[in-house]
Amino acid sequence: MNAVSVGGWLGFLAVALGAFGAHALRARLSDAQQGIYETAVLYHFIHSLALVAVGCVTWLRPSAAPLCRSAGLCFAFGVPLFSGSLYLLAITGTRWLGAITPIGGLLFLAGWACLALAARG
Repeated sequence: MNAVSVGGWLGFLAVALGAFGAHALRARLSDAQQGIYETAVLYHFIHSLALVAVGCVTWLRPSAAPLCRSAGLCFAFGVPLFSGSLYLLAITGTRWLGAITPIGGLLFLAGWACLALAARG
C-alpha cells in the first residue's frame, strides 16, 4: 500500500464530499444531520492527512515499515467505517449505522498509536 497515494485520493474524496454536503445537501439536511455530515468530513480529511504522514514516516524510518503499514491500514479502513457510516447516517437517517462508527474510531486510535510508535526515535 502506498500510503501517500491512498491518503491523496482519500483527501480528494474528502474535499469532494465536503463540497457536496455544503452545496447539494445543505437544503436537504436538518441542522443535526448537517453536523453529523460535517463531523464525517472533518475526520475523513484528518485521517487522509494521517495517511500522508504514515508515508513520510515510512520513508524517513524504513525500519518502522511494519508499524507504519499497520497504522496505514487502520487509517485506510477507519475512514469508511467511521466517516462512511456518518455520511450514510446523515443522509439516510438510519440510526443503526451509528453502531458502526465506533469501530472506525477504534481503528483511528490504533492507527495513531502505531504511528506514534513508528516515529519514536
